[in-house]
Amino acid sequence: MTMRLNTSSSSNATGLRLKHLSRRVQQQTLLDQLTLEVAPGEILALLGPSGCGKSTTLRLIAGLDQASSGEIELGGSQITQLPPAQRHVAMVFQSYALFPHLSVERNLSLGMELRGVPRAEIVRDLEQVLALLQLEGLRQRRPAELSGGQRQRVALARALLRKPALFLLDEPMSNLDAQLREDLRGELRTLLRSTGVPVVYVTHDQHEAMGLADRIAVLREGRLQQIGTAEELYNSPANRFVASFLGNPSINMIDTPDRQLGLRPERLQLAEAGSELETDWAALEGTISHREWLGDRVITHVDCGLQGTLKVVGDAGQGASAVQVRWRQQDALSFERESGTQLPLTIHSR
Repeated sequence: MTMRLNTSSSSNATGLRLKHLSRRVQQQTLLDQLTLEVAPGEILALLGPSGCGKSTTLRLIAGLDQASSGEIELGGSQITQLPPAQRHVAMVFQSYALFPHLSVERNLSLGMELRGVPRAEIVRDLEQVLALLQLEGLRQRRPAELSGGQRQRVALARALLRKPALFLLDEPMSNLDAQLREDLRGELRTLLRSTGVPVVYVTHDQHEAMGLADRIAVLREGRLQQIGTAEELYNSPANRFVASFLGNPSINMIDTPDRQLGLRPERLQLAEAGSELETDWAALEGTISHREWLGDRVITHVDCGLQGTLKVVGDAGQGASAVQVRWRQQDALSFERESGTQLPLTIHSR
């Protein structure tokens, strides 16, 4: 994709800013004091489990719900109290929200006609976006005649044609199968980055967030847990929740007298039971309970008694039963037992 669709000419040099944004309904807090910024051309993913505040944040930014407190700035302008139509925001929904009785071409052109865009500009922009998203041969088809990936591209095309100052995407690939999501991820990232406007992307899929976004904001129960690059969140999680939410297979947790240790499965090694350890290494003895063969890797589950079952990306050999699970102490993450906050790791030399 080398074409670029011109976006809104309005200034968005300062991108999007949320300041202490909250949403409360009766006695329930859906979002609590959220503060973050999204730069022009940046893709920020909001990641977290159902009910964490992701979609609430998007609806507040779009103006579909009203904030209980806090501010929203876009391009340096205060938009907190503006109605949705005046916010210059384009939103792509999980359901795509296409008109089922209209062709692809009419789904794309209708909004421009209603906004009073001159016919010549409609034709020019329509041809450009159809080419950009490889939809030229589908212009006369209705949504029911399209695949999930094609419907997603039509929804994105319609958003692009609004020439917004901000894109909001609410799990737009959740209805697609895993292979199609993987195929479209890079294409979607390239397209969104090419617009030069900020993008907020909601997903519960960590792979999607890590593969598509420049930064990720992890939410839990309406509160921001951590914001950073995928690498920062994975290697230096602020707390046990972030550490547990990122990673597949998920991180192992074991108890020590004064804290919890987090052990990434891919940073563990398997050895024969009773093997001698090198300096600054630690280990647990256990018995293999079962193995998962996933084609490109094997996940071995090791029963370590009171410490529970540890997942290890690796195989000790089909004949082994009693094994040693070992790790470099510097590869462990350390968390305060009660709060879950990450602690400095103490290395015990032998």
